[in-house]
Amino acid sequence: MKRLFPILALVALAACARPGVKLIPESKFDTVIDGKQVSLYTLQGGGLTAQITNYGARVVSLWVPDRDGCLRDVVIGYGSIDAYLDNPGERFLGSSPGPVANRIGGASFELDGVTYELDKNDGENTLHGGFTGIDNLVWDVVEQDGSSIKMQVVHPDSMGGFPGNKTISARFSLTSDHALMVEFEARTDKATPINLAHHSFFNLKGSGDGDILGHVLTINAHAITPVNESLIPGGEAVALDGTPFDFREPHAIGERIDADDLQLHNGHGYDHNWVLDVDGSSALSVDATVFDPVSGTFMEVLSDQPGLQFYSGNFFGDGKTVDKYGHPIAYRGALALETQKFPDGIHHPDFPDTVLRPGETYTHTCMYRFSVR
Repeated sequence: MKRLFPILALVALAACARPGVKLIPESKFDTVIDGKQVSLYTLQGGGLTAQITNYGARVVSLWVPDRDGCLRDVVIGYGSIDAYLDNPGERFLGSSPGPVANRIGGASFELDGVTYELDKNDGENTLHGGFTGIDNLVWDVVEQDGSSIKMQVVHPDSMGGFPGNKTISARFSLTSDHALMVEFEARTDKATPINLAHHSFFNLKGSGDGDILGHVLTINAHAITPVNESLIPGGEAVALDGTPFDFREPHAIGERIDADDLQLHNGHGYDHNWVLDVDGSSALSVDATVFDPVSGTFMEVLSDQPGLQFYSGNFFGDGKTVDKYGHPIAYRGALALETQKFPDGIHHPDFPDTVLRPGETYTHTCMYRFSVR
């Protein structure tokens, strides 16, 4: 049975084999980039502790009590700003990628009769905004209290090839119901595609603690948008019945990940967009759940978005990438569950519209809510 964290969970820390919260020193992120101050901020609320930097509006650590009340850092991150600026491995850990998260096929698109050429940073395609996305800009902190922080950045016209001066904000909050909530807004002065996402990589056993193949996953979706070998969708949705992609009932991630399936071959595992079963309203719905039998940690993913990208860490394990504690990040050592509109939506009129126009406001709320079993 699912239950909330014990009220006296912190008292149990004395009996834990693991230490309590191990904060990264804020001095490790104290620097100036492009004339703007980079800092590391610590939030506490709802029994959770998070550290967040305004470099890329990214979550660096997130401490969550397990079933015994012991605290585990359940997201992968680096231990200094230098590691984010110069690392041989994953660029997007914990970040807010964009202005268009996920992929744009052919690194170009046409909008209102104008063709825009984008950065090719993923073969012949554009991934997460190109070489300079909002994940590697310094955001301005505009509001802050003990449990929440709001940041804002301007992604200027033509950066990465994208049109429009885009003003984007992200608010991170630790809520009373044990959740990390992320609220995005965006405005533009020229028509442009916008599709934001939160890109934390989770291991509910704890950062650097093996793989996530034993995590038990559900996804509230009836279809995926299948992809080619470059992970670009063709524009259709395919039903999940009888496939390794059907997570409407709980399955361990590793149970079917190596099945002889074309889509699993194309993605080198799971790296696909699920078409969520949502009613189209602005209300948050539970899109997915993840349970780790080892720690007893149960995570719900909620959002107001139509799609969910599930990535099973298929490109980790190069032996070069270590986390903030010096642990190597294992092959399939973390998973991402990114609520968003569909990838490559600018090319597919049947996909949810990703175009934002002057006078409109893009909004996106997602939440990662924790409890124990």
